[in-house]
Amino acid sequence: MTSSIGTQGPETPDLETPDFETLDFEAPASDDSPLLALEPGFAWRFFDGIRRIPRPSKQEGRIAAAVEAWAAKRAFECAADAAGNLVIRVPASAGHESAPAVVLQAHLDMVCEKNAGVEHDFERDPIAVKVDGDWVKAVGTTLGADNGMGVALAMAAAVDPEVEHGPLELLFTLDEETGLNGAQALDGSLVQGRLMINLDAEEDTTIYIGCAGAAGVVARLPVQRVMARGGRRFTLALRGLVGGHSGVEINTGRGNAVKLLARALVLALDSGLDFRLIHIRGGDKPNAIPREAFAELYLDPDEEQDWRQLLGELTSTLQEQLGGADPGVSFSLETDDGPPRSLPLDPRSTFSTLRLLDALPHGVVAMSQSLPGLVETSVNLARAASQESHLELMLSLRSSSDPALDGLGQSLASLCRVAGAEVDRLAGYSGWAPEPESELVALTASVYEDLFDDKPLLEAVHAGVECGVVAKRVPGLKAVSIGPDILGAHSPDERVSVPSVAKTYRWLKQLLATLTGGDLGARPAD
Repeated sequence: MTSSIGTQGPETPDLETPDFETLDFEAPASDDSPLLALEPGFAWRFFDGIRRIPRPSKQEGRIAAAVEAWAAKRAFECAADAAGNLVIRVPASAGHESAPAVVLQAHLDMVCEKNAGVEHDFERDPIAVKVDGDWVKAVGTTLGADNGMGVALAMAAAVDPEVEHGPLELLFTLDEETGLNGAQALDGSLVQGRLMINLDAEEDTTIYIGCAGAAGVVARLPVQRVMARGGRRFTLALRGLVGGHSGVEINTGRGNAVKLLARALVLALDSGLDFRLIHIRGGDKPNAIPREAFAELYLDPDEEQDWRQLLGELTSTLQEQLGGADPGVSFSLETDDGPPRSLPLDPRSTFSTLRLLDALPHGVVAMSQSLPGLVETSVNLARAASQESHLELMLSLRSSSDPALDGLGQSLASLCRVAGAEVDRLAGYSGWAPEPESELVALTASVYEDLFDDKPLLEAVHAGVECGVVAKRVPGLKAVSIGPDILGAHSPDERVSVPSVAKTYRWLKQLLATLTGGDLGARPAD
């Protein structure tokens, strides 16, 4: 990419965390930060202040206090709910006092990851930054542009004299990254506006108009163990899968290691091979498709070659079935001569364990009827781990339809209970059903087209965005989600595009000016 800023900007020096109660977001920084040379100046100055304040999820007290102090200095009304979510009310620009109130929404927390060998304390140290061509990056850590840049854009719009706007409400939520927890606890009575611009999107050509909600099912299948009847112990391993995000990559056709390992073991059962299952495990996080899975077995050594033939044939079948999605899928059968950790399962427990794993669904359940190509509902068999007394399963569910999410949870719970498992259904958060014909969507798209002579994409994401959760607590709320190009979010490769920040701010400014006319955001009668 051709750089408008230079191939390599200076890095910030080591910094002491400022006194968050006296930090002045709008005053020039004293450390000659490379961000202060960037445009738009208001947005980058606010982001420069934000990145100085440690703000891990569940530890947002310092950034919240700094934002409240800024609001007080500006004489903006500020209110907080019991969860700590903030609403800052900004008076309208002169002449626009009767315009509908607009909510600018972003979250205050950030994901904290760093490269091996990097010395950084996310609870104490500011984020060191550098300008590299057209990108702003951190130095070995996550940058926090997700969603610090959204916070900065909202604060900039509130004070920039060039921005025409009606009454604004800056809604800053907490603890988004660990499950949208702040938004889920939001006191909806704090929010007066009924038009919301969420600033947590990561592509400047796209208006996000929907997202999936999430829920979970945890099942515990009781098992019995018996003395081993001879045989040799082996570990059957499935490796080489790509895995990926269980929301946005659930439709890629990538294999689930837990499911594929269970398929191999059920084939062995049906083929009459003699084995006893000791342990099975695979997967970890609910938002990740399992990449590896392992089973500890007692096998008849005389049948080892039959196992290798079965696994070889299944590998060929899977390579054909999965195609380019998982070209590296492979099984291995390795002897294990260490001391046994447990007795094997009895035949009935082996049967119920493997048949349940084989029967549970994984992948896309339904596609959206309103947005072609969008996954509406899906399930990820996220984790299987056998314990001494039971097999524990975790399934993560997503849907942009709350009824579909509830129905899927009920069906999965029923299937697990038929197998004899105890089941807990875990509450998650609401989806955001796409409304492509919404007046707010049409207006946001029209402003984009007028500014940039191009049509924006209208997309929904099969992952969590706070719009749906907030809308559940604020009746009648209409929302869109926009934002600048951010790559590598949640990793030390995170970076935000400088030209894209300028483009997004220009879009936001014009959208706010356009919304000062008409009654699009009229609040419904109580």
